[in-house]
Amino acid sequence: MSALGIVGFAFLCYLLGYLVYSRYLASKVFALDENRKTPAHEFKDGVDYVPTNKWILLGHHFTSITGAGPIVGPAIAVIWGWVPALLWVVLGAVFIGAVHDFGALVTSVRHKGRSIGTILGEYAGERARVLFLLLILALAILVNAVFAYVIALLFTKYPTSVIPAWAIVPLAVAFGYSVYRFKVNFLIPTGVFLVLLYLSMIVGSAYPVDVKPLAKLLGLDPIMLWIIVLFTYTFFASALPVWVLLQPRDFLNGLQVIILLILIYVGAVVSNPKVVAPAFNPSPEGAPPIFPFLFITIACGALSGFHALVSSGTSSKQLSSEKDARTVGYLGFLGESSLATAVIVACTAGIAMVSAGKFEELYSSWASIKKSAIPAVVEGGANLISSLGIDPELSRTFVATLIVLFAATTMDTSVRIQRYILNELGVIYRIGPLRNKWFSSGMAVGTSMALVLAKEGGKGGLLFWPVFGAANQLLAGLALLVTYLYLRSEKRPTLPILLPLLLVLLITSTAMFLNMTNNLSKGDYLLASVSGVILLLEVAIILEAVKVLRAEEVRT
Repeated sequence: MSALGIVGFAFLCYLLGYLVYSRYLASKVFALDENRKTPAHEFKDGVDYVPTNKWILLGHHFTSITGAGPIVGPAIAVIWGWVPALLWVVLGAVFIGAVHDFGALVTSVRHKGRSIGTILGEYAGERARVLFLLLILALAILVNAVFAYVIALLFTKYPTSVIPAWAIVPLAVAFGYSVYRFKVNFLIPTGVFLVLLYLSMIVGSAYPVDVKPLAKLLGLDPIMLWIIVLFTYTFFASALPVWVLLQPRDFLNGLQVIILLILIYVGAVVSNPKVVAPAFNPSPEGAPPIFPFLFITIACGALSGFHALVSSGTSSKQLSSEKDARTVGYLGFLGESSLATAVIVACTAGIAMVSAGKFEELYSSWASIKKSAIPAVVEGGANLISSLGIDPELSRTFVATLIVLFAATTMDTSVRIQRYILNELGVIYRIGPLRNKWFSSGMAVGTSMALVLAKEGGKGGLLFWPVFGAANQLLAGLALLVTYLYLRSEKRPTLPILLPLLLVLLITSTAMFLNMTNNLSKGDYLLASVSGVILLLEVAIILEAVKVLRAEEVRT
């Protein structure tokens, strides 16, 4: 098999999924109505509720959902073989992941832009809502802690990415003011600022930024210095109006990432390298069983519960028209899945373009690839881009910057989502400070930073990361449950939601149970306890929903 065959299969499925299946969902399942007033117009405040051009919102949504997950997950999972990884990424996206995101977005829009956790309370009771919100808060804190560490690590490992990663902040602010304050057609600043962003990559490649001397002067580890800078930035970014920084930053990030993806795919088509990875490898050395762990290792790119937080947290508050939900929710996820496919091509074919034995070296065992996933993506992607005549070092800067930008935009959005949830809890329980955006932003940053400091070197988030994959997919199952309950109440078709819901809950429950028993056998009682608590939360939420459904049946 060559890279061209993988690319052709993936994009044929994406095309059919968007043109056929998403159209069916929009008209027959969700019954989108462009005349229905969206929360962005109903509660327009210029801060969080801002009616937005669908292409700008697509850029925000795409980059917010696309963190390090669709990069690291597929890079690791191809150790089980490129065929199962590709099938889960592509078919999972078309029939489950994109449906999940689309459904969460529509459900939130139909409920005044409220979060998916708060909406659950309307259909499954107050207890289920509180349990779900607490689960979401815990996962958001974990995401922030881990992504801060990952970004800091990337800045340290790839110092050429520092200048382009930070250059986008002032350019995004200038873009926001140009479009929203000075009413400039967004196409004009888009072209200008994209050129400036790519110039910043060239500058960054020529002038790498090493903070080790400054960190030593301050008595800090370089990674900890970057973590402090990142959380300081996100504290302010999460409380600013979305049009000032978050939205334009994500839009510009999305465009330049799309261009980089195009370069990777064009490189794959032009050079058409041979896939050197095995098609199937069910028992790699040291790896857990392919079922259910393939479906947990590849989350973003095929299905991710975190996306429901973005769909119902920020995107639903900016959707100008219901008809835009199909583009933002469904197509946005296919964009992320295309990144996961590009990673599969880079790691199974691109990686061997310069060094024939590179794949065997990196994928010799589970322990080996867990440490080498990001370098495999950077080197494989850079090889594909440089096949177009672009300097190899500049190509590495492009790919490393892409990873940093995705992780950073997800972290920005995650902190803002934490603020929204704390605001909602403040309203529910009449806690005044929680309704203040600066106080709740401080709590979001403070709790995440506390987790970071739980382990030396800023690795606190990594303590619980082994259970995140299963917990994240469990969150996806519960988000599908909310959409199912909503559609059922509206007497709409539910089968396209019910089937993924049952499959996801089965897979995630199995994975979480195996995580718990494995950690118990290894004597890791902390992770075993966390897995057990999450399983109990899942069961409690589902039982609350079933109880409400039975009560409704009795009444009818």
